[in-house]
Amino acid sequence: MRIALGLEYDGRAFAGWQTQPHGNTVQDKLNAALSQIAGHPVVTLAAGRTDAGVHALMQVVHFETQAQRQLGAWVRGVNALLPSSVAVVWAQEVGDDFHARFSAFSRSYRYFLLTHPVRPALTAGRVGWYHQPLDVAAMRAAAQVLLGQHDFSSFRASECQAKSPLKHLQQLDIVEERGLIRFDLTADAFLHHMVRNIVGTLLYVGKGSLDVAGVQALLAARDRSKAPPTFMPDGLYLTGVGYPPQFGLPSEAQPERLTLWG
Repeated sequence: MRIALGLEYDGRAFAGWQTQPHGNTVQDKLNAALSQIAGHPVVTLAAGRTDAGVHALMQVVHFETQAQRQLGAWVRGVNALLPSSVAVVWAQEVGDDFHARFSAFSRSYRYFLLTHPVRPALTAGRVGWYHQPLDVAAMRAAAQVLLGQHDFSSFRASECQAKSPLKHLQQLDIVEERGLIRFDLTADAFLHHMVRNIVGTLLYVGKGSLDVAGVQALLAARDRSKAPPTFMPDGLYLTGVGYPPQFGLPSEAQPERLTLWG
């Protein structure tokens, strides 16, 4: 039997998604909890890896099991064994043709950036922070340059293992509300650190260190060394994974789970 799960987690306490020898990753904690419920070792496969400090409102994984359990056991039972900062939100049986990573045709991320002279305390680790106002109109203009299919090598971490730097960025919206700047991004897939590098570049535009022509030149250069530094992970959330309709899976976080952030 193949089971798909939707997860949310606060990434502050973990060294990212991917399993590590020290065991302090979201995947390690989830595999351990699932193995207890299944009564045999379980290994999960995810739609995408998130870095240390990055959060998820909709991560999708799948795993194989011989155990016959009610779907509720894969939600409430597993949650009883997980740290409080990780939760299974839904579970669904899927066919053998489903793969959490390879069946996905899109991923969506959201980044929250607080611009304020004083660093945040209550939302520390949950929003990015910059100490000065930013020109959001200039950032929106520069964002248009990045839409479409491009070689995103200038926005790719040196340790990125993707076979190709070509990605199709379908959405890059920037909204300012409630004292936060929100970036909404959707692409067929993202390179390692791609979202954080895009946000960092647009921040440079917002503070006047880059203009639209500079972003165009950076994209054309295909050279990570020419780009601004990778921005902090704190405000980054995986918010949705798109799958073909035949699988019948949610494509984004349930609205009631988004109440905190709108």
